[in-house]
Amino acid sequence: MIDDPRAFPLTSNAGDDDRAVHAQAEASLAAATGEVGDASDARIRQEIAARLERGDGAALSRLLATSPSAAVYRHLWRALVSVWDTARPEDLPVSLFALPVVVVAAGDGDTERTIDAILPRPDGVVSILTVHGALGAGRQFAVGASLVAAESIGTAAMPSLAAAAGAFASGDAAAPLDLRPAPIVTARGHETVHLRFLVGTALGRGGAGAAPGPTVGPWGAPLAGELARQLARPGVTLTALPRAPQSLPVALVAGRAAAREVAAMLFTSQALRRIRSAVGEPVAIVSAHRCASAPAGGELRLSLSSPLEPREAEGFRCPLEPLDRVADVAAMLVDLLRDCRVADVRTLAGVHPDRDPSTGFTVFYKPETVPPGADPAVH
Repeated sequence: MIDDPRAFPLTSNAGDDDRAVHAQAEASLAAATGEVGDASDARIRQEIAARLERGDGAALSRLLATSPSAAVYRHLWRALVSVWDTARPEDLPVSLFALPVVVVAAGDGDTERTIDAILPRPDGVVSILTVHGALGAGRQFAVGASLVAAESIGTAAMPSLAAAAGAFASGDAAAPLDLRPAPIVTARGHETVHLRFLVGTALGRGGAGAAPGPTVGPWGAPLAGELARQLARPGVTLTALPRAPQSLPVALVAGRAAAREVAAMLFTSQALRRIRSAVGEPVAIVSAHRCASAPAGGELRLSLSSPLEPREAEGFRCPLEPLDRVADVAAMLVDLLRDCRVADVRTLAGVHPDRDPSTGFTVFYKPETVPPGADPAVH
């Protein structure tokens, strides 16, 4: 019921080799038989593997960023996951995994504080994961001390990370990679959400088998407590929410989705508390907007307002990633609002502007400002 506001391709600098792979992806998606599709997919995987093997992260990243549609982007990403997860042991004798950590932090009062995002005792993390078999029983692995940003394990970084992991091939024990941490800067007086990753190495083949499954197991609570203790700083309130360790491309997607959901939950709970205590039950509107600063040029927006206070509204911006299915993200927001017992939830048809041309302010709709033709759907 909601339109896609993203703009593909994300960049226009595709080379002839990129366009050839895109054509193979479109052929696979349109294939009338599995045999035809499999042939196209084999050529796609071969090209992706070649870029990984020659360490060309820029070319790998460009291939995805120049995808002509969301469907092609997702198809290429699935091929990348397949190539990464099925690397032959001699190609990647030491496998890599990443553990997403969603950090919710706030500085006390009006003070902005910085958390350096380095664990003083990474062995404490390894111990908890080992005891609970989070990466499989008896698996030998190591976890780095740095909490890194998503870009550190993204497509541009994957070839160099794979090459660095290969440097441990001759050893008989896993050793962590030395990666640059991404400090966490708290906001003044309110909670903010930050996505970081712990990157680890494990002996032997890993791929999709880096963890028994994508869900958080019994290790989740003790690991959350351990991370919070190690990251604790004076004047900072902090909660760490770890997700399951997975191969790099899988962890990247899972981490971004988890961080977005936590941010939406945090906004909704705080906004509803303020609105309900002041004027009663709100109206929720979810709309799609073009936005040049969003990762894929578009985002969904959630506004909460009350007819009893027409000048006031609370707004949440939900950037869309290239891999997202817009309907899934909209459903996440609608389900969250239902769980919070918001009775009046509406989604708008169409793609809407980023800013109001008359005021220059970011657009968040209220019932009385919904443009003609938007056709609100009530949930």
